[in-house]
Amino acid sequence: MAYEPKNYEHLKGGAMKGFSDSQLDLHFTLYKGYLVKLNEIEEKLTVASNAKPNYSFNEYSELKRREAVAFNGSFLHELYFENLGGDATISPKIQKAMDAQGGRGKVLADLKAAALCGPGWALLTRNRRDGKLHSYFVAEHHLGLPIEQDLILVLDSWEHAFMVDYGIRRPEYINAFMDNIKWSEVSRRFDEVGAGGGRPQP
Repeated sequence: MAYEPKNYEHLKGGAMKGFSDSQLDLHFTLYKGYLVKLNEIEEKLTVASNAKPNYSFNEYSELKRREAVAFNGSFLHELYFENLGGDATISPKIQKAMDAQGGRGKVLADLKAAALCGPGWALLTRNRRDGKLHSYFVAEHHLGLPIEQDLILVLDSWEHAFMVDYGIRRPEYINAFMDNIKWSEVSRRFDEVGAGGGRPQP
């Protein structure tokens, strides 16, 4: 089954202060390109021989090496677009979790600092090992993503996310992102995985 791109046109037309339609259109195009490549890779994997995988080069091996790039590139972008839209509906559960770790301001400051570590992704997660909120910096889609995480808030800090509107002014883009967080979506994600400590029970 081929993956189909989702429609995020509702974010355009001035719905978000600090994000132009030109910037969003380019970003949507890039996201759709990841889905095209993911579909291509998965289709090729259905017929590629896995008889002689190796590190140097083999069609199957190369497809497997790039599979996570296209997969994470596709769905990190979906999570990113879906947690944009700017509302203030914060659930009691996530508010309590943020308060326990210094408050929303501190949690977002940590996420902002992670996003400024370089081009890549900044992720606010619920760590399944300790049940707490964590901020992580991920340099590439498929490298450095910690295991045992529930993704709560996703910030794309690659240049393609802001160059049209902000040039090299990454901090200004991140501030605009913070002003446009859709807290109802962030709350929904957190509430679904639970706010308890440690790993969720089967």
